Amino acid sequence: MRKRRRKRTLWWIIGIIVVLFAAGVLSIGVNGGFAGKKEITVGTIGPDVQVWQHIADSKQAKQAGVKIRVKSFTDPVGLNKATASGEIDVNAFQSWSYLQAYNKQNKQQQLAALGTTYLEPMGIYSDRYKKIKDIPDGATVAIANNPANTARGLRLLQSAGLIKLKKGFGATSGTNMIAANPKNLQFKEIDDTTGPRVLKSTDLVLIGNTIALTGHLNVLKDSIYHEQVDQSTKDNINVLATAKKSRNNANYQKLVTLYHNRQIQSWINKKYQGTKVEVDKPLTYLEH
Repeated sequence: MRKRRRKRTLWWIIGIIVVLFAAGVLSIGVNGGFAGKKEITVGTIGPDVQVWQHIADSKQAKQAGVKIRVKSFTDPVGLNKATASGEIDVNAFQSWSYLQAYNKQNKQQQLAALGTTYLEPMGIYSDRYKKIKDIPDGATVAIANNPANTARGLRLLQSAGLIKLKKGFGATSGTNMIAANPKNLQFKEIDDTTGPRVLKSTDLVLIGNTIALTGHLNVLKDSIYHEQVDQSTKDNINVLATAKKSRNNANYQKLVTLYHNRQIQSWINKKYQGTKVEVDKPLTYLEH
């Protein structure tokens, strides 16, 4: 009887260890012993590199027992694929709609959100016109060539009263879903990371704030129109993402808590002049 109990207990312990390994909580140390997997590689883009380097160096990270290594990327799709493969543990750069669009196009390399971080308003920028009413017929609009940001940009143009979208317009819809274009706007697809660089050669450019900041633009001051923070923009809330199999990793979840730490948020608000609007909501807020 005792042997059976011991055997059941042993198998129970083995089962727990397997679960911890699968979740990434445990790893094998250099000498073959068990070790907590505390270093987390965070991949990010543009100004968010500075945010996560600040978090990595913060006393809050040390107190949480988390060691963070920050890796900078310029290619968002490449960063997502590196995260799905496990080369990067967690990434911090994309909106909820961008993540959904990526998963739709990459069935074998799925990602999952860990938690919300912030919303950065997308803006309409122009070096030629100061107000929306000044935009002439036939003006050229530079718009992102990826589905999520294309749809987001088109919604922004509709909000500004420049176009009207068809019923059923979705998170990855494109220009074929424009119902009315009274100013006969012409659309030019660009790599959205080049937005600030094409301002001088294009009438209007739709730029997300992360990219705008790299071009020393402040969406609240330099755009001629920008998104308002409300329920209609929840698909544009940024998230921390990881490989789908790692979504329950307890160490990765600590990054969400660290991001929303009051002292860290105070630094972010001062550094980016309020353009990274904190959103601390459960994932169900995005999913429904």
